Amino acid sequence: MRDNFSNYFNSFDLFIILFILLFIVGYLVAAKKHKKKPWPKLRSILWVTGFVCILVSVIGPIAKLSHHLFVFHMIMHLLLGMLAPFFIALSRPITLLLTSLKTQHARRVTRLLRSATVRLLTHPISALLLNIGGLWVLYTSTVFNLIHESTFWLNFVHIHLFFSGYLFTISIIAIEPFSHKFSYLFRSSIMILALAGHDILSKFLFSNPLNSFGFSDVQYGAVLMYYGGDFVDLLLITALCYFWYHSANSNKTRAFI
Repeated sequence: MRDNFSNYFNSFDLFIILFILLFIVGYLVAAKKHKKKPWPKLRSILWVTGFVCILVSVIGPIAKLSHHLFVFHMIMHLLLGMLAPFFIALSRPITLLLTSLKTQHARRVTRLLRSATVRLLTHPISALLLNIGGLWVLYTSTVFNLIHESTFWLNFVHIHLFFSGYLFTISIIAIEPFSHKFSYLFRSSIMILALAGHDILSKFLFSNPLNSFGFSDVQYGAVLMYYGGDFVDLLLITALCYFWYHSANSNKTRAFI
């Protein structure tokens, strides 16, 4: 039984599992101890769901098959780079962190959030370049071959996929307490550019082979990227419109999330 377990999980996998469990438990404990008012359970569910998406994308069958079938690579991309950031962003972890910390520590975090580096990373244009631009670099350069040859590059790309997706998501919905927020019209324009960039890339992949995979396999993955990406983008657009509507009627309605 122990040998079978080791065939599925190595020491690095166990580290990732423990790391994810630590984040899940830490959030749930902070949510339970939230002082001002009860923390919405939906946010806790979204947080857990987001980390489950991360877990199944980097450990287990999807992660193993992603090295052999482009369709599973694309499933990993959708889970790690789009769905997980979307769910985690909606759970408002930064808001929970600030309201859970002591005043002096919360002020330090607030100063960090106001720093030039954070402002740059969370600017919609910068986040767009990191997210969609990063995907173009990944799939049109030698980086894609490197992730199948080097564990370092594989882990680096995984980290980049998640954080670029998360930064883009929070820059669009802008529900965390950052000191800078751009207009809904501007963020909607950036969202349209991101949608176009993602769809054009999927069509490019459909028409151009990748060295590591069969051409028909890449085409199936490109189709999944196109329609799966559009589905997640539709969720993001829905969230953007919801918060836009709520901001315009803030005196009449209360946000559901």
